[in-house]
Amino acid sequence: MPNIKPVSDLRNYNDVLRDIAVGEPVFLTKNGRGRYAIVDIEEYEKTQAIIKLMTELSKGERSGNEKGWIDAAEVEKNLGVTDD
Repeated sequence: MPNIKPVSDLRNYNDVLRDIAVGEPVFLTKNGRGRYAIVDIEEYEKTQAIIKLMTELSKGERSGNEKGWIDAAEVEKNLGVTDD
């Protein structure tokens, strides 16, 4: 169940921070509507890494579609990991 609190609870921020765990953000509302999310730094860094990975994969897919794909043997050759 999501942990939802009004932003006014930040007056007692230690209580709010105590409720934060990896994978369990605290959602803050303002005037009854979702406004902010507080996440554990580990979760934030993980999310940023996923975004970066997905961006790079998207660039690779776009490049493959525009310039053509190469097969696995050619990739291994380019990386120098073949037994040849």
